[in-house]
Amino acid sequence: MSREWISRKNINKQSKKISECQKKTNKTYGYRRVHEYLLTKGIKLNSKTVLRLMNKYNLLSEIRRRRKYRVMSQQLHRYPNLLNRDFSTTRPNEKWVTDISYIFTKQGVLYLSIIRDLYDNSIVAYKTGTEQTVNLVLNTIKAAMKKEKFTGQLQPHSDQGGLKKETV
Repeated sequence: MSREWISRKNINKQSKKISECQKKTNKTYGYRRVHEYLLTKGIKLNSKTVLRLMNKYNLLSEIRRRRKYRVMSQQLHRYPNLLNRDFSTTRPNEKWVTDISYIFTKQGVLYLSIIRDLYDNSIVAYKTGTEQTVNLVLNTIKAAMKKEKFTGQLQPHSDQGGLKKETV
């Protein structure tokens, strides 16, 4: 009787360590990596026992689906490439490049629209938004034009979309 109690006590201790591991890693570790984690903590268990405990206490890893993207090929406007891969400049505010980056967070996707000056690679303006819209880009351009005083001819450059639409 006392032998069963000791083994149950050990199982509770081991399941708590598994739970601790899964909390640390946001449930991204599978049973093999949890098994390695337990070995580093000095707990020797068979990997199949780890799997059984993870099943029993609902500590299995959460499978993250890969995002499938498809390129939006139809564009409303097509502009000529003025830079032609000539990224050198002789003065500030001569050539600007712009792009949108995706930042994946727990709350969702955050879109970062930036305008960079090729003269010194400084960020002229940036805006963030929760939706990728034309207004995000226009607001970034407006902020850049308010901030910077430019004379002469400015050559803005963009990859012209290459938008990727997420399909789940």
